[in-house]
Amino acid sequence: MSDFLRNVTALVLTYNEAPNIGRTLAKLDGFARVVVIDSGSDDATLDIVGRHANADVLVRPFDSFAGQWNFALANARIDTEWVLSLDADFVLTDELVREIDALSPPVDVEGYRVAFRYCVFGRPIRSGVYPPLVALYRRARAAFAQEGHSQRLILQGRIVALAHPIRHDDRKPLARWLDAQRTYAQQDAEHLETAEPRDLKWQDRIRLAIGIAPPLMFVYVFVLRGGLLDGWHGLFYALQRAFAELLLSLELLERKLRRMSR
Repeated sequence: MSDFLRNVTALVLTYNEAPNIGRTLAKLDGFARVVVIDSGSDDATLDIVGRHANADVLVRPFDSFAGQWNFALANARIDTEWVLSLDADFVLTDELVREIDALSPPVDVEGYRVAFRYCVFGRPIRSGVYPPLVALYRRARAAFAQEGHSQRLILQGRIVALAHPIRHDDRKPLARWLDAQRTYAQQDAEHLETAEPRDLKWQDRIRLAIGIAPPLMFVYVFVLRGGLLDGWHGLFYALQRAFAELLLSLELLERKLRRMSR
């Protein structure tokens, strides 16, 4: 283990992640410590975590992603300067582990941004649209804020991009994904309707134009980003992304119609 990896605690959020957590933790065996923040799993998730000697578990009922991350930063008894925050379906590549292993951060660098390579049934595809995230950061001044269904890391200081990606490799059943998308659509609609227009990204402004984003997303992912070259895996992903946008459009439209009917 390098000097730097001894100064990194990995945080992982879980809820019934038995199909994923073993692959994620296998790539973290070289880190100083792993803390799993579990939301009450009743599958084999915690049994799998227990097989990893460097992993501890904190249990907290889920309220929001930002709430879970902030709870972990405050209560996980982290004694390292650096933290690596991961979802349970984020799998580090060997190249990324070696890159992190070799880091010697300048004093003005507060975090490192990591890109993603999306996987469908374990196969990396070229058309993934998962945005880069600041996953590795100094703990002292970090905090999370909820933004739609996801979260935003609040960090002051210089952010540097790492060269190698994380693999986003979710093997949970489609039914779990569908259940989550309904909740995400509600949360994202609330965020889009209450945010200041000047604070919205151009993608979010398109989403507010009800009905436009679903077909645009399919064309963008399947055609412009080359999903058709990934065969059935690329089509599966493109349909998922278009469906998620369709649910959001429906949620926004329902809210609009309810307001009109008052």
